[in-house]
Amino acid sequence: MNGYRLPKHLLLGTASSSAQIEGGDVSHTWREWERHGRLRAGDSFTCACDHWKRWKEDIDIMAAMGIETYRFSVEWARIEPKAGVFDEDAIRHYREEILYMKEQGIIPCLTLHHFTDPVWFARRGGFANPANVKTFLRYVGVCVRSFGDLVSDYVTINEPNVYAFMGYAGQGFPPGDNNLITVRRVLSVMAGCHIRAYERIHRMRKAMGYTDTRVGISLHMRAFAPMNPMSTLQERSVQISRWCFQGSVARAFLLGEFLPPMEKLGRFERNVYCEFLGINYYTRNHVIKPGDDLTRPQDPKNDYGWEIYPQGLAEVMRELYDICPRPIWVTECGVCDEKDSFRSLYIYDQLAVIARSELPVERFYFWSFTDNFEWLDGEQKRFGLVYVNYRTQRRTVKKSGQFYREIIRDHAVTEDMAERYVAGENYHT
Repeated sequence: MNGYRLPKHLLLGTASSSAQIEGGDVSHTWREWERHGRLRAGDSFTCACDHWKRWKEDIDIMAAMGIETYRFSVEWARIEPKAGVFDEDAIRHYREEILYMKEQGIIPCLTLHHFTDPVWFARRGGFANPANVKTFLRYVGVCVRSFGDLVSDYVTINEPNVYAFMGYAGQGFPPGDNNLITVRRVLSVMAGCHIRAYERIHRMRKAMGYTDTRVGISLHMRAFAPMNPMSTLQERSVQISRWCFQGSVARAFLLGEFLPPMEKLGRFERNVYCEFLGINYYTRNHVIKPGDDLTRPQDPKNDYGWEIYPQGLAEVMRELYDICPRPIWVTECGVCDEKDSFRSLYIYDQLAVIARSELPVERFYFWSFTDNFEWLDGEQKRFGLVYVNYRTQRRTVKKSGQFYREIIRDHAVTEDMAERYVAGENYHT
C-alpha cells in the first residue's frame, strides 16, 4: 500500500464529549431520558468510562500516544446545576483537567454544548424558547471567565442540526418531539446562541488581553447522492435534503444569513462568525425523495450500517468552504467498529483525503479517544482508539490507536506502517 505525507500545518487530535465518558448521576436531559427507559440497551450514563475520576489516566494515555490537540466538552448541568447557581467545585475540576492536558503538551479545544441540557433548562423550553438565548449566554460567560486564561479554541455548539432533527423530528433523542416547525425554531434559536456566544467569547478574552481566540461550531455534514444517478427528480431531492439539513444551517450559523427554512429571531448582521469551519463527517445518504437516509446493499458499511465513503470528506469540506472560506477543522471523523477490524483502514483512507486536498485543513480530531456511551445505544457501539472494559474500566490502546500514534510521530503514513496496520483490512458490506 502507498504511503503519504500529511500537510505540515495539520494537527492530529482526538475528541470526546462529557456525558459520554464522565459517568456520575448528573441532572441532564439524557440522564432523565435514561430514567424514563428511553435507551435501547439498558446501560447507564452513571457508569460510562468513569472519566470524571480517571481523567488523569486518560490524559496520560493521550500524551503517550502523542495526541497534539484534544476536543472535549464541559457539562453544563455540572457547572450550572440550578438556574443561576454555579458549582465552583465542578469548575475547579475542569480547570485542573485543562491545566494537566496543557502540561502534557496537548492543546485544548473546548466544546460548550454537546447534546445535553440541564433538566431545568429543558423545562423552560430549552432551545425552542428564544428567551433562552440569554440563559445560554450566561453559561458561556461563566465558562470564559473560568477557563478563558487556559483555552483559546472554542466550539460553541456541537452538531446543532443533529440535535434538532434527532430530538424534534421523531428520531428518538430527547425531548422526543416530532414537529418540523419546532425543528426550524430550535435551529434558528441555536444559530442566535452561536452568534451571540461568538461575540461574547471574543469580547471577554480581548478584555483579558488575549488576541488568539478562535471560535466556531461543529456542523454535522453528510455527502448526499441520488439512488439513481440518472434521475433528475432524485437529484432535485438531493439538493433539497442537502440544503435543509446543512446548507441553510451553515449560512445562518457562520454568516448570520437566515434563509428559508431558517428564521431570523433577532437582529443579526451578515458577517463571518467563525475562525474555523468545524466539520463532523461520518457517512453518505442516498436519496429518492427529500429527507431519505438510504444505503445501497453493495456499499461498505460500519457496525451501525452507515456507508463508509471516504471521498465524502472531500465533498463536504469543499461544500462548506465554498459557503465560508475559512480554515477547516475536522472536529469529528470516526467509525463504529467493535472488533477494530477496519478502523486502521478507515484512518488511512480519511487522512489520505486530507493529504490530497488543496483546502486549508488545519486539524483532524478522530472520534473517539476511548470507547464511550453511544447515546441511545449505550455501551453497545464502539468508536474508540482505546478499548474500555466497562466492568473493570481498564483501558487498552487498540491496534488502530497504535497506528494513529505512529502517524502522529512521523506526520505521515509510511509504506511500512500501511503494510503492518492496514494491509488485509476490509470494510463490511
